Amino acid sequence: MTDLDVMEKPGGEEAPSLHQRILSDISERIVSGEWAPGHRIPFEYELSAAYSCSRMTVNKALSQLAKAGMIERRRRSGSFVRRPKSQAAVLEIHDIKTEVLALGLPYHYRLESRRVRRGTAEDRERLGLAGPSAVIELISVHFAGPRPFCHENRVISLKTVPEAEHEPFAEMAPGPWLVARIPWSVAEHRIRATGVEAGIAAILDIDAGTPSLVVERQTWSADQPVTHVRFTYAGDSHSLVARFTPSH
Repeated sequence: MTDLDVMEKPGGEEAPSLHQRILSDISERIVSGEWAPGHRIPFEYELSAAYSCSRMTVNKALSQLAKAGMIERRRRSGSFVRRPKSQAAVLEIHDIKTEVLALGLPYHYRLESRRVRRGTAEDRERLGLAGPSAVIELISVHFAGPRPFCHENRVISLKTVPEAEHEPFAEMAPGPWLVARIPWSVAEHRIRATGVEAGIAAILDIDAGTPSLVVERQTWSADQPVTHVRFTYAGDSHSLVARFTPSH
């Protein structure tokens, strides 16, 4: 694939805007390693021709990628891939579908509830919002074969991701949907063990109080909060593995 090959998107999905598509294409090439640190991004006029859009649309996408720390824009020289500060975090953000398929089990996802509402004090704390703001709250379940694998409770800032307000999330889980549409620059994980509460236990088909692993993740794009998600796994069905190398 050359620098100016436009990535094909799978059929059957609602087409994203050109701005979102350019963001997604360039982000995917950087995160996958296809475009390594130091690689020159095609010039604005080249991207404009490749996507049949205005240079203003291209400039908007490149500016957002620069704010997220994924590329560096140099006057007269063009734009280049930066070595992301969050590179280790990129490697630790797993798609649950990939986790399930790696177990040799079929995967499916079910949306339990979807609410667009004014953010509460808890939402502001979870997302790190400075003041009142609208959010979308999504409750969903990921399955490994016939069994529930993971419960997901997610809030998304509609100030940062306004297009989420009209996305039904009926077919695609919110995690991969967000990754495909908005570049993130910082992620934070919090991991704890607890006895699962009754409501989540019923959805996971386990007894209330069963030991569970809770993984909370918050992500930002530049300095704007994107989402906070809380994954709950039955403690005997999931483990976390980290690999370290000496720092220099």
